[in-house]
Amino acid sequence: MSNTSIGSKLPELTLKPINRTTLALYAGASGDHNPIHIDIDFAKKAGMDDVFAHGMLSMAYLGRFLTNWQSQSKLRHFSNKFTAITNLHDVITCSGEVVAELEHNGEQCLKVAIQATKADGTPTLLGEAIVAL
Repeated sequence: MSNTSIGSKLPELTLKPINRTTLALYAGASGDHNPIHIDIDFAKKAGMDDVFAHGMLSMAYLGRFLTNWQSQSKLRHFSNKFTAITNLHDVITCSGEVVAELEHNGEQCLKVAIQATKADGTPTLLGEAIVAL
């Protein structure tokens, strides 16, 4: 397992800009058809300038980021807090850093601080993962 010492940075994942097609495809795949994410008229009536991304889409990106680094079978815990809206055309980068080595349910693991961030540096998700060694 590479990047396993405390302070090690994980390889970043930068996604293509969020677009309407991405939102429509995610809505279909997830079953989340909330109109705030796909209907501009609905979004404007709700006081938004336009539709915006599902929070869980960015969490899925964080999941991909983690499983690009380590296999899914090593993932023991994965959580995050939503901290900002991801708008159309935002470019999201997922990053992380190993912050601790610990025992989790009798298994040696790493604790990783993870985040999804807009190009301007605004974090949209802040979280952590526990990954088996």
